[in-house]
Amino acid sequence: APCILQACGGGYSSKILKNGTVGVAFFGDGAVNNGAFHEGLNMASIWKLPVLFICENNQFATEVPFAYSSGNPSVGGRGAAYGIPGFELDGNDVLEIHRVAGEAIARARAGQGPTLIECKTYRTRAHAEGMGDFTYRTREDVEEWKTRCPIIRLQTAQPDLKSRFEAVDTEVAAIVKEAREFSEASPQPEAASATNHVYSEASAVATATVTEPPKGDRVVTYSQATLEALTFEMARNPKIFVMGEGIGKRGGNFVTTKGLYEIHGPERLCDTPICERGFVGLACGAGMTGTRPVIDFMFADFVLDSVGEIINQIAKMQYMSSGRLKMPVLLRGCIGIGHSAATHHSGSYHSLYGQVPGLRVAVPSNAYDAKGLLLRALRCDDPVMFLEHRELLSSKCAVPETDYEIEYGKAAVVRAGTDMTVVALARMVQVVQKMADELQASGISVELIDPRTVSPLDTKTVLESVAKTGR
Repeated sequence: APCILQACGGGYSSKILKNGTVGVAFFGDGAVNNGAFHEGLNMASIWKLPVLFICENNQFATEVPFAYSSGNPSVGGRGAAYGIPGFELDGNDVLEIHRVAGEAIARARAGQGPTLIECKTYRTRAHAEGMGDFTYRTREDVEEWKTRCPIIRLQTAQPDLKSRFEAVDTEVAAIVKEAREFSEASPQPEAASATNHVYSEASAVATATVTEPPKGDRVVTYSQATLEALTFEMARNPKIFVMGEGIGKRGGNFVTTKGLYEIHGPERLCDTPICERGFVGLACGAGMTGTRPVIDFMFADFVLDSVGEIINQIAKMQYMSSGRLKMPVLLRGCIGIGHSAATHHSGSYHSLYGQVPGLRVAVPSNAYDAKGLLLRALRCDDPVMFLEHRELLSSKCAVPETDYEIEYGKAAVVRAGTDMTVVALARMVQVVQKMADELQASGISVELIDPRTVSPLDTKTVLESVAKTGR
């Protein structure tokens, strides 16, 4: 089911880049009972995304019959519920599928939106190697469906294609033979290579060149600093777009996008339905197809609906593709208690996301850091979870107008000390500063370290401080 959302992201990239591409998702009948199916088709419909949704209905999701698991057994018929064309086709009729898909692609490229195509077929092998297959279906059914093989059927209908089929068989056999011989002749991979492509190599090279400018004497709020960074980078990079609830004309619940809708319009400042899993999954597809999505999820609690898309898709995509697919996705929202927000609007979750390989996690404590870390996030090829404490948004400090980045994994020694080390994040930096002042009056010297990013975490600076203070 996640591929449904990723295809929507490919379609959204097409709208931003105006390159005429069409996103296509292939999924099984089991996926249509997943929430991603509803959220994906709804988003594709309202934004008229150039996407084809192809359901290969082989009648069993693992071992569960589709006729049992679905209240509406017509997949193609569900298109009407989303205001898009839907077709139920014989999945073994290659020529008819070719015709309908061709018309759907033409509609998509003409700006007429998505199409849902159900191809009814059958899985003649077990769901997975070594699994028992005849506890939920019969051998007779399987053998009967084998006689409907789409390849044999096409060869019969188009006998002039016989030589082309033979050429394909020969080519495939040669490719498989070459691949097997290469594999068997290759040395075992080095253990150190197991972590290659967890993060982008380009991001690491760029980070090595980052320098922080003097803070100067211009004082602005945290919110102004991040808006300044986003405004500057959206003007510089036309591939950036922002998605979230109320981030268009309204300018965001926390003025994160104030004034940008009037400059860039609804495609680059896109208001969404309440479907966090949907538009986070879309961001994954957009990131791998050439654009740079910014997902403004308002509160960190809301994006919990999309944890599977973040951890199992976005964070793993570069690794699974050996670095061929980049994932420049920025996920930002508010954390922390305050303003009587109650439990559904007060979580932080940086400790959860900080354990996820492939994901950067930034938690700024002041306006200066917030601007530099956000600009870094808007330029690196890794996905970044950018968490902003709500109680800090109106806090002020000196922030230069210049364009600057802050290196990820480089902590700030906020306050030098000799008696104890305290490591604090976000709003706790300010709380500890006040307490350290009180302790100083009692002759206790506190060294305060702000990691600024949880992943990567600057353990070197922390360990050096503890070695000095002993506590």
